[in-house]
Amino acid sequence: MKDTLFSKGKRPLAVRLQPENLNEFVGQKHIVGEGKPLRRLIESDAVRSSIFWGEPGTGKTALARLIAKTSNADFIELNAVTSNIKEIKEALAKGRKNFEVGRKTILFIDEIHRFNKVQQDALLPDIESGNVILIGASTENPYFSLVPALRSRVKLYRFNPLSPEEIKTLVLRALTDRRGLKRQNLSISDGALELLAKLSGGDGRKALNYLEEIAALVPSGSRITEDTVKEVAFGESSRYGKGDYHYDVISAFIKSIRGSDVDAALYYLARMLKGGEDPVFIARRLVILASEDIGNANPQALLMANAAMDAVSKIGMPEAALTLAQVTIYLSLSPKSNAVYTSIKRAMEAIESGDILPVPLHLRDSHYKGAREMGHGNGYLYPHNFPKHYVKQKYLAEDRKFYSDDGIGFEKQLKQWLEEMKSVEDNGKN
Repeated sequence: MKDTLFSKGKRPLAVRLQPENLNEFVGQKHIVGEGKPLRRLIESDAVRSSIFWGEPGTGKTALARLIAKTSNADFIELNAVTSNIKEIKEALAKGRKNFEVGRKTILFIDEIHRFNKVQQDALLPDIESGNVILIGASTENPYFSLVPALRSRVKLYRFNPLSPEEIKTLVLRALTDRRGLKRQNLSISDGALELLAKLSGGDGRKALNYLEEIAALVPSGSRITEDTVKEVAFGESSRYGKGDYHYDVISAFIKSIRGSDVDAALYYLARMLKGGEDPVFIARRLVILASEDIGNANPQALLMANAAMDAVSKIGMPEAALTLAQVTIYLSLSPKSNAVYTSIKRAMEAIESGDILPVPLHLRDSHYKGAREMGHGNGYLYPHNFPKHYVKQKYLAEDRKFYSDDGIGFEKQLKQWLEEMKSVEDNGKN
């Protein structure tokens, strides 16, 4: 009989293989390795309120349950997806009763980022007073998903994706552990192990889920090959989600275009599209980049990006991938300038600092009754009445310098035009 999830009464392999002690815990050596602060706190049963955050399958829940096994505290577990405010209050009330008789309470909340502000706020008084020790697990960046008051009361521990070697450790253990697939007497080729580690993308749970499905498809005593792994995992290797990876991958995409690395940009684009990212979101980011990182070094970039956004919104996937790829390549290979960004930033900072200059009288609106009597528009020089449609006059009450560029791409032509205009004879300077 195959010892898998598909056997009656069996829990998922990833659940059965949760570590029973710290020596079995795989990954996160930067926080639970020998001598690390969190490990020492666990070993001394002195864990304080904490948030474990990181990508799925990195051991957050497993470590919380391991703490429960090693602690003398009363352990209460909630899941933010299914728990309501009533259940939260009941858990906190139990914590207060325990505290009164000298017993610790660890309140573990999985998916804590799913709690709304009211639910998060409800935790604050009892965390503050020490009635409960909160351990929250989250796949979302707490700086985005948790209220500041809650963040200030907990220690944040970042969980990293598992390395390929750590994934291999989990897989090999699953094949030989009595809680895993030992009875099925399976082996795995080096190539299949490498591929399984690669396709899992640092997600230990995903690796074990793949392995369990493979075990359900092959006879006992089989050797798992690369072809078997591909059969199960094909089409699922794009590791991308709406959590931290959402921000990390789009950030890498933009920075690759900014750095003119077209291959990296295309890779991250493909990763987002295969992961189900909204193509219109990607197109909007390209429009922003066209002004921020290219600007007038290639004015055509903004037109291309805006046209892409319009096309993508009309045609959708999968054809939109071609449009996004075209504009990604174009922007990656365009000359780069951040003059637009730095110039408007300087002007904005001047306003924010209180540098509010009066509009010169000759530039003020003179189209309403009485404006001319107040001097509005008097002395204004209409540029189109002068040679080359340019005339020197004062446009700011005091001289300020906001715009600058390095003369990159088309900026060079704009710079030459500006210098030519400045050389025009001063015809009636105001």
